[in-house]
Amino acid sequence: MRTLPIITDPVFNKPASRPAFDRFLLKLLRDERDLPFVHLSLQITFILIPLTVILYLPFVNGWLWATAAIAYQYFNNFVFKGSFGLMLHCTSHRILFKKKYKTLNYYIPWILAPLFGHSPETYFVHHIGMHHPENNLEQDESTTMPFQRDSLGDFMKYFGAFFFLSFVNLPKYFLRKHRNTMLYKYVRGEMLFFLFCIALCFVNWQATLIVFIIPLFIFRFIAMVGNWSQHAFVSAEDPSNAYKNSITVINTKYNHKCWNDGYHISHHLKPALHWTEHPQYFQSTINDYAKNEAIIFDGIHFLHVFIWLMGKRYDLLAKHFVNVGDRFKSNEEIIAFLKTRTRKIEHRAYVAA
Repeated sequence: MRTLPIITDPVFNKPASRPAFDRFLLKLLRDERDLPFVHLSLQITFILIPLTVILYLPFVNGWLWATAAIAYQYFNNFVFKGSFGLMLHCTSHRILFKKKYKTLNYYIPWILAPLFGHSPETYFVHHIGMHHPENNLEQDESTTMPFQRDSLGDFMKYFGAFFFLSFVNLPKYFLRKHRNTMLYKYVRGEMLFFLFCIALCFVNWQATLIVFIIPLFIFRFIAMVGNWSQHAFVSAEDPSNAYKNSITVINTKYNHKCWNDGYHISHHLKPALHWTEHPQYFQSTINDYAKNEAIIFDGIHFLHVFIWLMGKRYDLLAKHFVNVGDRFKSNEEIIAFLKTRTRKIEHRAYVAA
């Protein structure tokens, strides 16, 4: 176990001066702290889009095509995927560009997102329209509660249900809730994306596989790994409490690359809180984390949590567990506590809560 360390995750420090191009970009943005999102979008634009064009050119083949395909997968999955996915997350919660330039807000979800396997606007619909309102509870179509959350078999059932049934379950959810706008956006985004991919397969199916279809499988798997890890430890007695159904990971490179996504408890408490404000908010409310028996890990990120849960390496999780409020006297006590939070929660247990 660990005591609460000094927080090293990124916060906003206003620079004394900026280059002329950045000053121009700031005129377009609602919040100057989101300037890194524009930089990232431009990097993706000038790397992935040219590679996409190369892969579809009819006269590019052989070793040159293979090189472009490998480069595309490398940049997509190992350089940009995490940063882009969480940029999409942040800009779903907080609009990036000013109202005067609102058309620019379509660029990330409609132009760049499909390159990473996101059908247009469906991430927004699932995350903002369903996940946050339902808060991992019974009606959340991505709830982790009915599963044993340290079981690989249960995770594969969870992933399979999401991958194969979400196109049925999510529309049913929006119909049930009478959220017709969200339903329309979801159906439109999914249908256009799949029709677009089918059409492109007639142009060049190999390029379509590399550019759109493989990223779709990878994204949907990674998305479920992330949601599973973020909501792996849930209190059966109080599952609607964000302190007890989410976790926080601090002091990790992941937070620098992915815009403080590790602060998942405070994100559910205050979904519109700017990504640069989470470390300070966490420190200012640490007594609430202790009072609510919140789970905090230091120096690891969600992939560590997932892999160690699948291997039942509670000893490693306990090693990185932050013992706020001195609640526990030993790693053995922490392990026992963590195991109570990963048990399958039957329907009646959380409906009654």
